[in-house]
Amino acid sequence: MMQNIILKRNNKIVNGTVNLTGSKSECNRALIIEALSESKVKVENISDAADAVLLAGILRGNQEAVSADSSLNNSEIENCKSEIVDIGPAGTAMRFLTAYYAIQEDEVILTGSKRMKERPIGILVDALRTLGANIDYEENDGYPPIKLKGGFKQQTGKINIKGNISSQYITALLLIAPALPLGLELHIEGELTSRPYVEMTLAMLETSGIKHTWEGNVIAISNQEFTTTSLYVEPDWSAASYWYAIAALADEAELFLTGLTPYSLQGDSVITEIMANFGITSQFKDGGVHLKKENKPISRREFDLKECPDLAQTVIVVCAALNHEASFTGLETLKIKETDRILALQTELGKMGVKLIEKDEVYTLDCSGKFIPDNIFINTYHDHRMAMAFAPLALTLPQMEFENGPVVEKSYPAFWNDLEKQGFEVEEKEA
Repeated sequence: MMQNIILKRNNKIVNGTVNLTGSKSECNRALIIEALSESKVKVENISDAADAVLLAGILRGNQEAVSADSSLNNSEIENCKSEIVDIGPAGTAMRFLTAYYAIQEDEVILTGSKRMKERPIGILVDALRTLGANIDYEENDGYPPIKLKGGFKQQTGKINIKGNISSQYITALLLIAPALPLGLELHIEGELTSRPYVEMTLAMLETSGIKHTWEGNVIAISNQEFTTTSLYVEPDWSAASYWYAIAALADEAELFLTGLTPYSLQGDSVITEIMANFGITSQFKDGGVHLKKENKPISRREFDLKECPDLAQTVIVVCAALNHEASFTGLETLKIKETDRILALQTELGKMGVKLIEKDEVYTLDCSGKFIPDNIFINTYHDHRMAMAFAPLALTLPQMEFENGPVVEKSYPAFWNDLEKQGFEVEEKEA
């Protein structure tokens, strides 16, 4: 039986310490690097996010299978049936594994949840086919499930790809670049969305011994060997963003988030700058970051979230809670996430009379009709960030109920427990 979550908060004073899980974004990249390096690179502090745990199991299981099957002769290998790899709702795993399996010898069918079969993969598949991969669609063209048939023979080292699509497509190609016989010269067309995620990928490859050049719109990585090293996965700044939101909606807040540094690879660390607009100071000391709420007027009215789209729900909900009628840009990729996050935001904010209005890719909050319901039911749409972005509203609403509480396991399994430790009332309810 699916569990809903009832969430309440009796006061608006927040004070405590939170230990965050490892970054899902960093961990998933590190796991692919580990697999491609044939374990020369070791991953430390693996995230307990469900997506990362799943990917680790698939990749490490795959490596064990390769070792176990090394005694098979060619005819036996040819008679093996396709392995079916089901990644459920894990979008990052789908993109990264598509590229990873495209250059492996084994035949694999990569599939996922109902929503995953609605999320486009065609741009990445086209790029991999251009490189020389053998990939077929099993159901609908442009969407999972896909069959990766092995026998990769690189045809070219040059690929053109649009910059305004998911950065995960670009990252997937960059991760396999060192293993390509001809290397990779990636030409990015137009403006690059989510640039920090691409920079994170290149920095992690650099730590693993892989050199690159980035001149203008061209990123080039030659065929090269990984060095023996380790990749330490930092705590998750995306998870930290929900605590920044809680601090912003509190009357008084002093929180310590352990393990975070100001020199993070994660683009979502920009939450420190964004939340400074809402009176939240960030002081890095004692092996983490101290947050403190200072009451100040909010003056910033425009937020460009192009480079940190995973913060969009958090920032928009905070503005709505504070009746701050700001406008937002850079949200184009939100429609192809775990759900259509734009539509989901519009629907759930509408339950308290707030409108999110779109005009020419600019989204503006209208809080003129806002009201405070006695109890609000939040649909999560199988999207972990919908649950966590709306949870801070418990500081401003009498009672909230969240559909499918376990959805947070995708990136932050301890989220509800951590809220409870910090004084929120958290009750499970059978749906």
